[in-house]
Amino acid sequence: MAGTILEIAGVPSAGTSEVQTLTIGGTPTGGTFKIYFEGFTSSSITWSATNNTLLANLQAAIDALPSLGTNGLIAAAGTLTAGIGTITLTAGGNRAKQALGSILSCPTNALTGTAPTLAVEETTPGVDASFRGQSKGAIVSDTTNGIAYINTGTALAPTWTKVGTQS
Repeated sequence: MAGTILEIAGVPSAGTSEVQTLTIGGTPTGGTFKIYFEGFTSSSITWSATNNTLLANLQAAIDALPSLGTNGLIAAAGTLTAGIGTITLTAGGNRAKQALGSILSCPTNALTGTAPTLAVEETTPGVDASFRGQSKGAIVSDTTNGIAYINTGTALAPTWTKVGTQS
């Protein structure tokens, strides 16, 4: 609502985007796997020894999950070499700047090769941004310290910038 000043006791949080790390271990040589998030299971993701192909396959499956949508998680090579190692999954888009809990699990591992494994762990916990969803220009009053802040970011990734003090 235009002209509304939101109140909070303390400094508003800009939030932190969740990061999970997917580790592909063993020596896979082919096959597929699936990921799961908030009640939705992806289509089969084809493993590839070509890092860019594997990342593209994973990103397409992530983007198709209704609970994440396009760029809800962004897959990037961590220590990935020839399709083995770590892939970072950073919350973005509509899921940026919030705590997501356990982002992914791998319920289906149909990888072939020598003892292929999949594991997911949280590497950076997400932190909900204060007043996430408020438009650029929204104003928050820190009632504890008498300071006003304005959102100079976006509704999904607010940046609370100090604009003045209250007497």
